[in-house]
Amino acid sequence: MSEEKTDTSADADSGMVLARRRRLLIVVAAGAVLLSAGGIGAATMVKSPAERAASQGPPPADVLTAPVEHRVLEDSVVLRGTVQADQTSEITAVSGGGGDAVRAVTTRTPLREGATVGAGSVLVEISGRPLFALPGTLPAYRDLKPGARGADVAQLQRALGRLGHGSAPDEEGVFGTGTKRALTDFYASRGYEPLPAGADGGAELTAAQRAVTQAERVWEDAPKGKAKTRAAEDLAAARAELAALAAADGPMLPAAEVAFLRGFPARVDRLRTRVGAETPAGAELLTVSAGDLVVQGELGPEQHDLIRAGQHVEILSEATGATAEGTLATVSDEVNQDDGGEGDGDGAGEGSGGGGYRVLVKPAKKLPAEFAGQDVRLTVTAGSSRGKVLIVPVAAISAGADGKTVVTVYGAGGQRRRTEVATGTEGDGFVAVRPLSRGRLRAGDRVIVGVAGREGEGAG
Repeated sequence: MSEEKTDTSADADSGMVLARRRRLLIVVAAGAVLLSAGGIGAATMVKSPAERAASQGPPPADVLTAPVEHRVLEDSVVLRGTVQADQTSEITAVSGGGGDAVRAVTTRTPLREGATVGAGSVLVEISGRPLFALPGTLPAYRDLKPGARGADVAQLQRALGRLGHGSAPDEEGVFGTGTKRALTDFYASRGYEPLPAGADGGAELTAAQRAVTQAERVWEDAPKGKAKTRAAEDLAAARAELAALAAADGPMLPAAEVAFLRGFPARVDRLRTRVGAETPAGAELLTVSAGDLVVQGELGPEQHDLIRAGQHVEILSEATGATAEGTLATVSDEVNQDDGGEGDGDGAGEGSGGGGYRVLVKPAKKLPAEFAGQDVRLTVTAGSSRGKVLIVPVAAISAGADGKTVVTVYGAGGQRRRTEVATGTEGDGFVAVRPLSRGRLRAGDRVIVGVAGREGEGAG
């Protein structure tokens, strides 16, 4: 009995061991299956950079858009200009200044470069004689002496009158006793004496006065009759000659002692002489600018047909940021042959030198003095729409296969809507558009002007 029980117990224990082994094998097998499946899954998710790049298509394209605007469309031309006075005068020495000097030498330079020149100022002194700046538009071309008549005499009278030296009772344009007095007073106010009109220092006039005195005595002593009559005739002739000489006698204004400038105050741009320098006729003395400030510019050949006189111009000082309005006064029809030296590569339209057409811009109001000599930016309004219009960048316009001109509106969520339009005024990279039937286009809509990331794709 005991042996049988022992065998039965041993068999039971052996069965339990086998069962545990089977379960362990099943667990191990299941784990292997899970590990294998995990490895396969990981293999499908973990990729090298090259495999990842190869498995993906091109990145999404970025749509470039611009807003539809509602405003006046202007076409403009931009060029450079230089602000300068309306008149720039090169003052040179003139022969015939008179005086007792045997050499023409600069003896005084009262003004320096950049100095303000007032009416009546002494610009420079040559051999002790002054060179005055007086207001006027007609250049000095002759010596003005007593008895002279003409527009240049009238100009002198007006200039002296503005300085407080009236020429009454002389008629306008007649150099008489009033003008003599005014000229003498003006010279004295500047510390000089005017040169005499007669080269003999008045000797001929003195002789004429003596002749009159002698003729008067002869007439007084002559008996009645023919002798008295002849003495009276001789006295009248002597007096007439004296009157003529007296009319021609007096102060003169040599052409060498005056420079007429259009406006004051003027400015010394450049001093070209120095004290002690030889100054023969034709020698450069100084450069003076006068009159209102204007702007000189130059157009490139490709811009010439776009603008004309009368167009609006904005003047921008890039040094200070100040702006001013002006009008295009003149546009040259001839190419400027002065190459002005080496250009800076910006093209003739940017004022770089020769090969362009000169233009003159007159400001609507007087420019401040600080604009003088500045290089400025000129924006000429070459064309404009009659009123506010819908405008889009030129790049937004495309033509479909059906030949229609369209813009593509980019809406919320990336929706695209093609709208047929008619185009109008074009300028500065924009074009006026009008939506056609059943088309919708409003200011603020965004239209496609390009697509980044896909070479060759356009706005449509």
